[in-house]
Amino acid sequence: MKCVKAAAAMIVYKDRFLVAQRGYGEFKDFWEFPGGKVELNERPENTIVREIKEELNADIIVDTLITDIEHDYDSFHLSMKLFACHLNNCSIELLEHEASKWITVAELDSIGFLPADKKALPFIKDYFTKKK
Repeated sequence: MKCVKAAAAMIVYKDRFLVAQRGYGEFKDFWEFPGGKVELNERPENTIVREIKEELNADIIVDTLITDIEHDYDSFHLSMKLFACHLNNCSIELLEHEASKWITVAELDSIGFLPADKKALPFIKDYFTKKK
């Protein structure tokens, strides 16, 4: 099975964080933490900085690794690192997603996340619990 290495950003602002709705492909309309595929010889931290610029026209600062996720989809295995990040500028522009929203931890379970992103939810809850 093909293995895809990816990095995703949980962009935090105060007690909220950004989720984005996919606007294309097999997983269209599912919600996710924005990010993308790690290129050859690229560090995952650099991947999300690049991908967030490409997808949201935003500059971010990578803060900390939240978790590593492993998930088998039908046609590939996903190995994804999820990082807590914050915006270096105050605006985002949706270039690839059809929607985005800032949510709280209390809203996590009501979002239709992609299966791999859903595996990160307990780690996100723990992150915000320790942050208080």
